[in-house]
Amino acid sequence: MKKYRKRIADDILIRKLEGKGAVLIEGPKWCGKTTTAEQLAASVLYMDDPEKKEQNITMSELNPKRLLKGATPRLIDEWQLAPKLWDTVRFEVDHRGELGQFILTGSAVPADTREITHSGTGRFTWLTMRPMSLFESGDSTGEVSLKDLFDGMTDVDGGSEMDIDRLAFLVCRGGWPQALDMRDEIALDQAMDYYDAVVRSDINRADNVQKNPERVRRLMRSYARNQGSQVPNTVISQDIAVNDEKPLNEETVSSYLNALRKIFVVEDMPAWNPNLRSKTAIHFSDTRYYVDPSIAAAALGIGPNDLVNDLKTFGFLFETLCVRDLRVYADSMDGEVYHYRDKDGLECDAVIHLRNGKYGLIEIKLGGDKLIEEGAESLKILQSKIDTDKMKAPSFLMVLTGVGDYAYCRQDGVLVVPVGCLKN
Repeated sequence: MKKYRKRIADDILIRKLEGKGAVLIEGPKWCGKTTTAEQLAASVLYMDDPEKKEQNITMSELNPKRLLKGATPRLIDEWQLAPKLWDTVRFEVDHRGELGQFILTGSAVPADTREITHSGTGRFTWLTMRPMSLFESGDSTGEVSLKDLFDGMTDVDGGSEMDIDRLAFLVCRGGWPQALDMRDEIALDQAMDYYDAVVRSDINRADNVQKNPERVRRLMRSYARNQGSQVPNTVISQDIAVNDEKPLNEETVSSYLNALRKIFVVEDMPAWNPNLRSKTAIHFSDTRYYVDPSIAAAALGIGPNDLVNDLKTFGFLFETLCVRDLRVYADSMDGEVYHYRDKDGLECDAVIHLRNGKYGLIEIKLGGDKLIEEGAESLKILQSKIDTDKMKAPSFLMVLTGVGDYAYCRQDGVLVVPVGCLKN
């Protein structure tokens, strides 16, 4: 049996079980939802067990409470196969009057909500899992802690031994748990297999609408080309037409992207709205991101060597990797990740905003003194625009880099941190 690698979601799940009767774990397929839940579960019901699947589904219709019997927390895996279990779990939580009773997990395919009569408010809480961050996969030393930075410790000290070839591999391998202990060539296959599964079947199961696989490929390829941008669906439609001659109309693009969101393949980033000293128009369009950079690499049909030879594309996909990691880390601190862009073209790649009002500003740069300097200057300009009479000053300004040996604080106070030494 493979040794379990600790996930940042472990502690989040413990906390959520202490506060609600049931926890629903959501996220992309293959990201480790069931394995994480199994670490805390005292009993498990596998709804899709081939030997018991039909029996379980029948029982969910005849006597669903029977399926909930067992030591708690009781894990119900692939619960969406029997949507009526949702209301039964809610009822049990109400009548048992105890917390931490159930963990529900499932594939990324949404449940049929027509069979659900109650939202679960007050009884359920949600936990979103993503593919592994570099710290979870053992590819970051974790010497620089975001939590420490928010606590006021800006005297950073950390090192990274990650070179550009290794970073390119990590972008293309992604954070899929099952890929970690495989040979490099086989590990790279996992993201391609994931991508193929999305194209051939998963996207259809999201909304029960059959889609042309080649059209899905073209859409996902265009989406990958537009990583880290705020382009509207019309631009994606035009991009597909220019590059592939056969256009997809805006309505089709929208329906395909909605299906990809439902199965957690794409996760766009909302805009940040700070209090500014002057009236500056802020762009509120979401920024486009895949949930993991390896999906973008697979959609483009490229590997590590291609990235090393095309630093522009490498930079976009590296940004996606950093956003994935920052989201994982922010979750553990009750934080969200946003982007900022105003009418003057001033941008900030990532703003981690915590529930207590603290926030940090982050620019993402692949590496190089010139790019680091540009990122630092951009951060300082944004900092100068923030009205600190109406909101807190940023806890830190950081240029998050791909290639670099050390984490350090510049004379102007801007932190330079390689992603290979960052953790939550």
